[in-house]
Amino acid sequence: MPKFSFSRRSALALTTVALAVSTLSGCAGENATGGDTLSLDFATYNPLSLVLKEKGWLEDALADDGVTVEWIQSAGSNKANEALRADAIQVGSTAGSAALLARSNDSPIKTIALYSQPEWAALVVNADSDITDVADLKGKQVAATKGTDPYFFLLQALEEAGLSEKDITLQNVQHADGRTALVNGSVEAWSGLDPIMAGAEQEGATLVYRNLDFNTYGALNAREDFIEESPELAQTVVDAYEKARQWAAANPEETAQILADVAGLDLEVATVVIEERSNLDVDAVPSASFVDVLRNIGPVFVESGDVTSQDVVDEKLATLVDDQFARNADASKIAGE
Repeated sequence: MPKFSFSRRSALALTTVALAVSTLSGCAGENATGGDTLSLDFATYNPLSLVLKEKGWLEDALADDGVTVEWIQSAGSNKANEALRADAIQVGSTAGSAALLARSNDSPIKTIALYSQPEWAALVVNADSDITDVADLKGKQVAATKGTDPYFFLLQALEEAGLSEKDITLQNVQHADGRTALVNGSVEAWSGLDPIMAGAEQEGATLVYRNLDFNTYGALNAREDFIEESPELAQTVVDAYEKARQWAAANPEETAQILADVAGLDLEVATVVIEERSNLDVDAVPSASFVDVLRNIGPVFVESGDVTSQDVVDEKLATLVDDQFARNADASKIAGE
């Protein structure tokens, strides 16, 4: 029996439907047949998770070990972090900035692999808006999801323009709700996230400010107790992700179709997301470049009041990465085509 375990699960609003997770005893995720359950997230901002869920490769790889795979949808990095902290999932996908923020606030997670190096955040306005640059946001209502890359994108963009969060009225809503607020005029700008942002763009919205350097990597994170108690299982997850990466690189059209189906997007929009703004062909190992990007964003956490001090950020960043699984990733161990 795999050794991973957790003692509690909380009811979390992970999508539009609340997921009730009952208290467990004995071996984690024990189901009616006496097997074990590996819980991990899937998200439209993480195309590799969609490929894995669609193909069933992880389920096949773990079937002989009696492990059931449970997929729980994350609506944003903040929701993935809530699920990781609450022990509802063992592995979750977030932006790199969100992973560092969570660890800086004592969530017991580590980044075990990277799944993308995207340009997935930008500042969005309606087509008829008189906002033409970041400076025009002063005094405006702006939607963003706190604890996610678009939120930190917004803070960095404001700082670059000589502004701060105090110069705007922030509406802290989930990503999809931010788009809705922009459409109905409740806000004048939205710090958006793909693929929702790409859909808004197709319908006439304008990306008024883009900056690749203000986007952080897509980080695959795992609970520390899961890593310590079940390293073989953690390795299988990362191997499966490497399989999905190689498959997505060889099959971009089908990857876009999978994204379109899950996210309810036109194939044309999903293709833009996959082929132009996702960069799935990134080294899975969280290297120095990943750490450097997060080091640059650390002061933003402190300035915004999300972390108490720079010393805390520096300490947590130094221990965020556990690259052993990504360094040893072997897609050939995962069967399937």
